[in-house]
Amino acid sequence: MAFVDQGNETRVIETFDAESSNSVEFQQAGWQGIMDKFKAYTEQN
Repeated sequence: MAFVDQGNETRVIETFDAESSNSVEFQQAGWQGIMDKFKAYTEQN
């Protein structure tokens, strides 16, 4: 995970290595859910 300072904003860049037990789409959806919750948390605090 990388945090990139963009003045009044911060860009968060997340990459992951897919594993073979679940589809890439399933894993991506899971990570997107985590990032969406993180975004909501940071906007509220």
